[in-house]
Amino acid sequence: MIGRFALACLDMAGTTVRDDGAVETAFDEALAAVGVTSGTPRYADAHRFVRETMGWSKADVFATLLEPADAERATVEFARSYEAIVAGGVEPIPGALDTMRELRSRGVRICLTTGFAPSTRDALLDALGWWVDIDLALSPVDVGKGRPAPDLVLGAMARLGIEDPGAVVAVGDTVSDLEAGTAAGAGAVVGVLTGAHDEAALRAAPHTAIVADITALVGLLERA
Repeated sequence: MIGRFALACLDMAGTTVRDDGAVETAFDEALAAVGVTSGTPRYADAHRFVRETMGWSKADVFATLLEPADAERATVEFARSYEAIVAGGVEPIPGALDTMRELRSRGVRICLTTGFAPSTRDALLDALGWWVDIDLALSPVDVGKGRPAPDLVLGAMARLGIEDPGAVVAVGDTVSDLEAGTAAGAGAVVGVLTGAHDEAALRAAPHTAIVADITALVGLLERA
């Protein structure tokens, strides 16, 4: 453990994994597959909502935007598109792997959390070769609800035998990451500036710290 912390719930795209616009590209392709195309008012509204809800379950985003049949098709298309991007290569946030290894070497369990479907999550982990460096990876379908609900954090605690939410640090690049960590009662809720939402948006959300990137996490926990 580092101080009181025994579990780190770390978001994937934008927090530990470089995004480089891949999520938005996959959303665009998924929306186009159901007739919501660039340049239309409906697309502009949908795209704004997609940005605001980064970190949510992708299925929940589409279920909010679209009729059920279109939502189901868009969810499948998003996974297909993103997994194709991953197959072409994916990179970690610089220093993310070293940070995870340092945390684990000091007794902190690692759960990677995401709004992606399990197939997309696993494709990312396969491409990165990270399975040996984590204790658990969870998607919304594994636990009930996606962010901003606390289920991903609570599910990680249950599976890894962590009873005290104060022993958990939740880290992410979106407002919904911070809301989920706060709702779970995590002892530290940390925003990083390497992903979808900017500093102003993250500071307006509940948090205990905002840092430049995940490499600041170990030092932050040591000082907590």
